[in-house]
Amino acid sequence: MDRNNRPHSRDKNVSGSSNGVHRRGSGLGTGRVGSHDYSSQGASHGGTAKRAAIGGGGGLTIIVLLVIFFFSKCSGSVDLSGNNGGYGGNTGTNNSYVNEYVGGGSVNYNVADGSRAKRTSITGSDSVTIMVYMCGTDLESKHGMASADMEEMRAASSSFGDNFNLIVYTGGCNKWKNGVSSSVNQIYQIKGGKIKTLVSDDGKKSMIKPETLTSFIKYCTSNFPANRRELILWDHGGGSVSGYGYDEKFSSSGSMTLAGIDKALKNSGTTFDFIGFDACLMATAENALMLNDYADYLIASEETEPGIGWYYTNWLTKFAKNTSMKTLDVGKNIIDDFVSECGRKCAGQKTTLSIIDLAEFSHTVPENLAAFSKSVTTKINQNDYKTVSDARYNTREFATSSKIDQVDLVNLAENMNTAEGKTLANSLKNAVKYNRTSSNMTNAYGVSIYFPYKRTSYVDKACDTYEDIGMNSEYAECIRKFASLETSGQIAAGGSSSPITSIFGGSSSYSSGSSDIIGQLISGFLGGRSTINGLDKSNTAFMGAIDENTASEYLANNYFDASNLVWEQKNGKYVMTLPETQWELVHGLDRNMFYDDGEGWVDLGFDNTFSFDDDGNLIADDERNWVAINGQPVAYYHTDTIKNADGSYTDMGYVPAMLNGTRVNLILVFEGKNAYIAGANTDYRNGETETVAKNLTELQIGDKLDFICDFYGYDKVYRDSYYLGEQMTVTDNMKVTNVDVGSGKVLITYCFTDIYNQQYWTPSIKK
Repeated sequence: MDRNNRPHSRDKNVSGSSNGVHRRGSGLGTGRVGSHDYSSQGASHGGTAKRAAIGGGGGLTIIVLLVIFFFSKCSGSVDLSGNNGGYGGNTGTNNSYVNEYVGGGSVNYNVADGSRAKRTSITGSDSVTIMVYMCGTDLESKHGMASADMEEMRAASSSFGDNFNLIVYTGGCNKWKNGVSSSVNQIYQIKGGKIKTLVSDDGKKSMIKPETLTSFIKYCTSNFPANRRELILWDHGGGSVSGYGYDEKFSSSGSMTLAGIDKALKNSGTTFDFIGFDACLMATAENALMLNDYADYLIASEETEPGIGWYYTNWLTKFAKNTSMKTLDVGKNIIDDFVSECGRKCAGQKTTLSIIDLAEFSHTVPENLAAFSKSVTTKINQNDYKTVSDARYNTREFATSSKIDQVDLVNLAENMNTAEGKTLANSLKNAVKYNRTSSNMTNAYGVSIYFPYKRTSYVDKACDTYEDIGMNSEYAECIRKFASLETSGQIAAGGSSSPITSIFGGSSSYSSGSSDIIGQLISGFLGGRSTINGLDKSNTAFMGAIDENTASEYLANNYFDASNLVWEQKNGKYVMTLPETQWELVHGLDRNMFYDDGEGWVDLGFDNTFSFDDDGNLIADDERNWVAINGQPVAYYHTDTIKNADGSYTDMGYVPAMLNGTRVNLILVFEGKNAYIAGANTDYRNGETETVAKNLTELQIGDKLDFICDFYGYDKVYRDSYYLGEQMTVTDNMKVTNVDVGSGKVLITYCFTDIYNQQYWTPSIKK
């Protein structure tokens, strides 16, 4: 019996010393810091609500974290490992992929026949104007990232001749580190080793308004005419749905969507050699298709960018010395400089950067994407939703814990295992002319796409964006169908409004699988009598993509039967037997632990530790130990597991904490029994932005850490979040292990996630 698709369990390294679980101080008033809200979520919701990105839809009743829970964070300010590699290797061995990158190789200069002519002609005596639209935001005010990049530009500027101009537009930031005004927008020229003010007061303009970008482009084309124009947008990135930018001074204004970028570029009347995004998540198919009217190439990252962002000095110097350099060679230099600097300063950080030929992409991809979309829709229509869901679940996903649902399009197409998917994958690989990733980024081929799974509340918004930018309708229909059936599966799980009875004791009920019952639940939801997962009448137009009766019939024959979640004791172990047909419906499995501290229950989080016996039965990890840092148990939340090219696994998660008084999430990485802290992400919790920030490792020797946990009373009601354990000072050898939690009682339960991304909790094991 093939069990290769069973969920993966990480290896534990259990150490002897432990400080035990204990809260200190009074409640922090932060709201829940964990990944789940165990309170009631509405009558039609079986399980618990999922996290959603801030602003992800009406009716959100859950804690939301728009952060990147990866170890894609970095700072070159301190070398904590002693190897000039950043903050990693805290178990005494460096992570194996330090300075190792894959992809790249030689640039593909070939262009598919029939592709349009390039918009920029390189003559051999060329002039260049590089426009940098730098919205400093909290990346600058907190961490000085924009100032650092301007210094990298200045370091190259002594090589700039009269035919090479670098112009920077600044704004969007409450406090600059380098003397740039925080009260008004400004324009600078960087040349001859100096940063010269060209416009000292361009008004108080929002950087995410298309008009502001249009105005800057027109200023540059008017004052610095050139036959080669390059545009770089610097800031947060939100990818396909949210687009670009977060202005700290206009924090309620949202972001510049792809439609907004389209408007800004169209009104500028300018075309570009390349458009680059020194921002996260912007190497998307949607972005590439939209940008075709305005540029020849797109340079961007599929993944969240490490905090140092692009490294400007080297590639600018080379480009200035040869203004007739091929654009693909300029792009290769940008990519090589970026990944090599991240490898040197950001050991273990996820890194991607690619250059896409927009002329070829727009010529070869749309037709193949439409055919692929139709083939996926056909699968769903022919009762093969599971194949599609499995393919989506196993596809390389980016910024996973922010749940923006961006996945590598090549990997997705190949996972569908159809002729149309293979054809699409080949056209994408040919259009991506150069791509490099860190070696821990398997199956990242240079271009991503939005495909819903973690959260469906963005589907309507995404489809509206597709219509705005003129993307073909076949793909929109495909994701509507998928999201409609997935959401129907979540609705059909009804009966238990909260997992809290399973965890703390009591009875839970689930739907029987009857198509009549399922149909009633779906009708109730569509009738507005209940809400789930941030969905309501305002963002569920996609639910009409599949007939209610068709969905009910499919779900009745393909549902996870939670009545099987029963523990038996065999040979001193807690064992659970599920039919293999049920395991085929399982995507995820996590261990959830609560600790009784004498006043209530401390939520210690989620971890993927378990095992299977020779008969394929689940064996619970009922040991009284948990993830700890330097012997202090912490609240840890597993976020994703990656199968590496060599067959090994990398597991990742986060620990809520305060770093020198600032709310962050520490990112933990587990490679076998080796584990380390990869960095700290700023935790956006107040609706600041839907986009994702570049991340940085803020940890430095001597920093102060206070770990945080969620706390529930004996009445099963969330009380507050508290400090967990004593304050800790960061050293150069932070140990991540499992330790004994202490003498208090513990409850251990397991959370199953099915093919509809619905979650179910087992009864708790009391130890």
